[in-house]
Amino acid sequence: MAPINIGFIGYGFSTKCFHLPFIIPNPDLKVYAFLQRAAPPPSSANAEKGTHCTIDYPEAKHYQTADDFFADKEIELVIVCSHHDTHAEFAERALEAGKHVVVEKPFTISTEEADRVIAAQKKSGKILTVFQNRRYDSDFRTLQVLVNKKAFGEITECEMHYDFDFPFWMKGWTETSYVPGQGMLFGIGSHTIDQALVLFGRPATITGFYRSLRGIESEIDDAFTIILQYGGEKRNLVVTVKTSVVCVMQHPLKFFIRGYDGSFVKYGEDLQESQAAKGIKATEEGFGAESEDRYGLLTTKKKFDGCQKEEGGRWVGKFPSLKGDYVGYYEDLVGAIRGKELVVKPETARDGLRIIEIARESADKGCTLPFK
Repeated sequence: MAPINIGFIGYGFSTKCFHLPFIIPNPDLKVYAFLQRAAPPPSSANAEKGTHCTIDYPEAKHYQTADDFFADKEIELVIVCSHHDTHAEFAERALEAGKHVVVEKPFTISTEEADRVIAAQKKSGKILTVFQNRRYDSDFRTLQVLVNKKAFGEITECEMHYDFDFPFWMKGWTETSYVPGQGMLFGIGSHTIDQALVLFGRPATITGFYRSLRGIESEIDDAFTIILQYGGEKRNLVVTVKTSVVCVMQHPLKFFIRGYDGSFVKYGEDLQESQAAKGIKATEEGFGAESEDRYGLLTTKKKFDGCQKEEGGRWVGKFPSLKGDYVGYYEDLVGAIRGKELVVKPETARDGLRIIEIARESADKGCTLPFK
């Protein structure tokens, strides 16, 4: 089959670091066009790479207006990498133009917008998905395997951390008044909340806390804690999702999970982002693979390879990390476009947005609120 023509909206860090390196290895996908409002440099000879799509992808089409971009009937798949507050608008326009759509996280800046985009998808019959690439992180893929193998028995508690030590991209956060779409909840939180939904589903209640630790008083969060409590058969389960920009640790804590039959502790960050930033290609040997010293520690009542039996009948050892696989996100997307089940469904991303909204409301009111 002919490769699927991709049109990118935006040519910033996200497009260059998180999408293109994992699309290019896929023969079923073609970098076809870009919507970048900036004009091309007058001379490509002296232009710096990475500054403009025409320099890095001279064979691709370049559009400076959305009208011209969406009018191109050869674009089959649109990847929305624009500002958060334009995600819904561009996703709707792409669906109305008869194109499949990938939206960078956060999906939209409100559940109201998300519902509108999902309605447009149902009307169009095209694929709509969200770039929840952290489902393809090494550590999360490993945790999913352990949960599916019931290494912990009935799970009672899970902590999901995603911390930074004052990242460089936060230096421009000088605003003090909050607008939906801003802050770590809509940024990093979009990933960890999605992971919680994948593993455990919708919670019964939500308790939220958020802070500004970057040296200014602000309503825009750079640190948050969300406590998800479950009901029914999972009434003993509490999931905590956390992010902080105060993190002076060699290898930050990522996951701590325990149940009646076992526990798992994992430190360190997935390698794919840093490897891609260094120019290491996703097709190179060792890409996304962790060394043994970074494996998580598994303690369980069940026998697992790599674990040693201790007194008391427990098996303890470093459980081998699965390879990180952002390339797999796009392989799954191609499969969905060609008839297989969609892995990252927009409804799950919509639920994640609802959790963010309720968490902020909970923090402002100082109380626990139901998920609804």
